[in-house]
Amino acid sequence: MTDTAPLLSDDTRSMLALLADRLDSHRPHAVMVEPTRLAQALVLAEQLHGPTEAAFAAEQDFLAAAPPVRDGQTRGEYAALLRLIERGVTP
Repeated sequence: MTDTAPLLSDDTRSMLALLADRLDSHRPHAVMVEPTRLAQALVLAEQLHGPTEAAFAAEQDFLAAAPPVRDGQTRGEYAALLRLIERGVTP
């Protein structure tokens, strides 16, 4: 049996890449916190779709794909993880 990466929607892949870019460009050495992940999921989804059901679905798909933040993880480290997920790399 082989492990395969889950299929990600175009929205999810876009949101993963956008958040990774934001984290890398703003304080990448600072500690990442879980509230940032949650807030950015909403912000990015609504930027793509406005305040709609499509945004809610995109937010939920993103949160399912983007793992919770680990204690002590930097924003840059989390950005690198998001890029791996966006490219279909599994742990």
